[in-house]
Amino acid sequence: MQQGKMHPIHTCNSIRPFKQRKSLASRMEEVIGIRGKFPTKIPVIVERYQGERFLPLLDKTKFLVPQELTMTQFISIIRSRMGLSSTQAFYLLVNNKSLASMSLTLAEIYQDYKDEDGFIYMTYASQEMFGYFLATGKGKCKECLLKT
Repeated sequence: MQQGKMHPIHTCNSIRPFKQRKSLASRMEEVIGIRGKFPTKIPVIVERYQGERFLPLLDKTKFLVPQELTMTQFISIIRSRMGLSSTQAFYLLVNNKSLASMSLTLAEIYQDYKDEDGFIYMTYASQEMFGYFLATGKGKCKECLLKT
């Protein structure tokens, strides 16, 4: 390799979040197209927590998820895509602050948590993150403090 030329290291800090890669208007247009073509699918963006050091990056960030899928089923899909064993813990936060009830469907999550652009944003991490809101049921949240 030539001096001064390095291949980029793909760490979580070198990959810009989805919202920073596309304008709000572009994201809104994309969701309108997706929902028009696939009205029973929920557009979800899943990204690794910025400070995450142990979990791998997913091969993609954008998912079209059947609206009747539960959070339990969706988490199983994400676990499988990451190749995690059953003993490896990971957390999936909605809007970077809420752990949704595992029995909720993606349609219910979409109704309560969709972003202004029409996507649902989820962040995954291997450790508990400080100061999130734990969803205890549809529309009900309880503030939690976690170990840091």
